[in-house]
Amino acid sequence: MFSFLKNLSPEPASEKPAGWITKLRSGLARTGSQLTGLFAGGGRIDDDLYEELETILISADVGMDATRALLADLRHRVKEQRLSEAAELKDALAHCLLKLLKPLAQPLHAPAQIQARKPFVIMMVGVNGAGKTTSIGKLAKYLQGQGLSVMLAAGDTFRAAAREQLMAWGERNKVTVISQQGGDSAAVIYDAVQSAQARNIDVVLADTAGRLTTQAHLMEEIKKVKRVISKALPDAPHEVLLVLDANTGQNALSQVKAFDQALGVTGLILTKLDGTAKGGVIAAIAHINRGRAHPIPVRFIGVGEALDDLRPFVAEDFVAALLGLDE
Repeated sequence: MFSFLKNLSPEPASEKPAGWITKLRSGLARTGSQLTGLFAGGGRIDDDLYEELETILISADVGMDATRALLADLRHRVKEQRLSEAAELKDALAHCLLKLLKPLAQPLHAPAQIQARKPFVIMMVGVNGAGKTTSIGKLAKYLQGQGLSVMLAAGDTFRAAAREQLMAWGERNKVTVISQQGGDSAAVIYDAVQSAQARNIDVVLADTAGRLTTQAHLMEEIKKVKRVISKALPDAPHEVLLVLDANTGQNALSQVKAFDQALGVTGLILTKLDGTAKGGVIAAIAHINRGRAHPIPVRFIGVGEALDDLRPFVAEDFVAALLGLDE
């Protein structure tokens, strides 16, 4: 791996599942293969090469604004380093991408910080089909691996199979799931927080019903859920994680804006980086974060269906996988 990528990671390499970079590289293959082909073609760095790169980035869901900013930074580095060969552009792009993405990589609080605020309540939100309930199951597994006790709250009372799905995840992870037949989402989560307090549980993962950002009445309802959580525990929820499907492209940006305005999103989970996604939306998110008073980090990314396929977002890993760099 290029020397500037050898940075401290939020999780030691020994704690990552075997082959994580390989899985991530496979998940980003759709865009990665185009970039690798561009740099392997030989030739000189010229306007045609930049134009091809611009086309790849825009088609990879990076977005026009983020692409222009990234290419401007890249051109500056090429000039500063006096680069001339197409093969040299790969290293330069890796540097610029890492600089863009690095601020997004802010891991969830360390176990000691979470335990100091127990139960640490994480409210999970997102549109229908983003992978929210599945992410809860995987996140529970990850937190258990950090030595934390976890409880799940089946707060998605609208989708018929959501309760059963979460119960199945609870069985796989051997954790308690608080649920009700039907009922009110806020009431279920309120009960879960109180139960976690009584049982001295470290973390409560609260599922909520998926909703479109255009459904004003449902967005108002989820605000109520957050208010009820704060009544059960004054400083909760401690995290509001928005789950985004990497396949939604630029639509993810409008979801970030809408859910943040309604709830004050504290972090993102980017799911389904499984080979069908283009992956560039993470650069678009990083770009809009530059103009925010309170940037929203990417806490986790998901690359598959296995329990270990949700891991903390590490910018170095992402860039290495996207550009085919050595581990």
